Amino acid sequence: MTRARPLDAARCTGLAEEFGTPLFVYDSAVLTAAFAELRAALPPAMEIFYSLKANPNVSVTGVLAGAGARAEVCSRAELRTALLAGVAPRDVIFLGPGKTAADLRACLDAGIYAIVAESFDELGVLDRLAAKGNRRPRVMLRVNPRRGTAGAGLSMGGKPRQFGIDEEQLEVGGPLPRRYPHLDLGGVHVYVGTRLLDAALFSENVRAHLELAERIAASTGITLTAVDVGGGLGVAYFAGEVDPDLSGVRADLDPVVAAFRERHPRVRLMCESGRFLAARAGEYVVRVESVKQSLGRHFACTDGGTHHHQAAAGIGSVVPRNFPVRLLNRTGGDRTQAWQVTGALCTPNDTLARNVELPPLAVGDLIGIGRSGAYAASASPGRFLSHGYAAEVLLHDGAGHLVRRRDHPLDLLRGQHYHHVRTCPMERGQAIEHIRAAAEKVTRRDLPALDERTPLPSLGLDSTGMLELLMELEDLADFQVDPDDLDPEMFGTVGSLCDYLTRMAAAA
Repeated sequence: MTRARPLDAARCTGLAEEFGTPLFVYDSAVLTAAFAELRAALPPAMEIFYSLKANPNVSVTGVLAGAGARAEVCSRAELRTALLAGVAPRDVIFLGPGKTAADLRACLDAGIYAIVAESFDELGVLDRLAAKGNRRPRVMLRVNPRRGTAGAGLSMGGKPRQFGIDEEQLEVGGPLPRRYPHLDLGGVHVYVGTRLLDAALFSENVRAHLELAERIAASTGITLTAVDVGGGLGVAYFAGEVDPDLSGVRADLDPVVAAFRERHPRVRLMCESGRFLAARAGEYVVRVESVKQSLGRHFACTDGGTHHHQAAAGIGSVVPRNFPVRLLNRTGGDRTQAWQVTGALCTPNDTLARNVELPPLAVGDLIGIGRSGAYAASASPGRFLSHGYAAEVLLHDGAGHLVRRRDHPLDLLRGQHYHHVRTCPMERGQAIEHIRAAAEKVTRRDLPALDERTPLPSLGLDSTGMLELLMELEDLADFQVDPDDLDPEMFGTVGSLCDYLTRMAAAA
């Protein structure tokens, strides 16, 4: 059976030098190997749906789609991502609590395979939308079963949860097709836990979920056309853990699935996977910016942090444990010492590794945090302290491809609108910064600090660009441009535009 292998340290180092740090590196070969490993372990009748929540990068999704993965999405952005990555609408399901009417309409418009309903309220909204649009969408019922999963790192069922409809409620509610006549209620979805490292437990879940689906179909009167058994397979992150051994899963599940298919020959069987497919394909690479000692401990402060990789810091864990951490750019010899690897944020929680054994570190060294392809960039507060998101690179066929550029300060300002009750006129320095930010948006490039003598044409602004600049300034500085008040000659320099901006802002 093919197994996913760690990323090459020298390759990560080269990509860091080419694209800068902090940086996520995703290896397409590891992605496809992970998919092949899971594909070989499952009966052929079970389709694999990639959970985009693990890593929604469109290129990562595209690699897995090319290998044969379908898509499980939880937002309109993830839906668009899956379609952009080449997943056919017939191979997409949409789930998650709290779906809005706009979410449901987007699913109807895209013509995806199924919407997974999490509540009776959602079924009612969807039934009304379907009736209004003269459509009949396929809907799967997400079930919150009585039983949970003892071996899961995070329990998603068997307890009071926002996910799904309780098994007991479905058993006593009577026939559902009568209550929701405009819906094709044809499937059951169950997901009880994540981070499963015991393959036998995974197999037992599949068996139990297929049995549950038959019980729910009998009690609700729906016709089974699809069953999603969830997934939840994990990977080893911490000392003492090992990746799940899938070598016996196929033998366990083949007779179970074969018997189920005899009873339901046309039912589509689905298995979800996010972490197992993506985690091992990613390396988070940071550069050491300073080293120090504090009260006898060694600290390496890097240009990354928990705003990119909250999971590595153990935030939310009862006992934080270290992800795989290594020095990438040199071997460092046999001597090691305990290091605290921290980020650039002003909080003691910004610690990527605690007491991790590494060679003596120096400024400029590159540190890699392994198994960072899932729930790192996608589950971290990337805009905390306004540092922004890291760059993302896909390693494919030996070459690195930038698949998400690093955030710049302007990216964090984009979408914001400056408004406050002014108690004093706008200062000229503030006005010049507004002009700089607006010009960067229009020209789509970073600009150096401006002064009042800077000619506006030198910024690459023609007459059309000047109009766009004024429109951006309207949003940034919260005023309205009066077209009758404009004279192109008055905007020759930053200073002349600054005069206009301060005057208009004062009048706003």
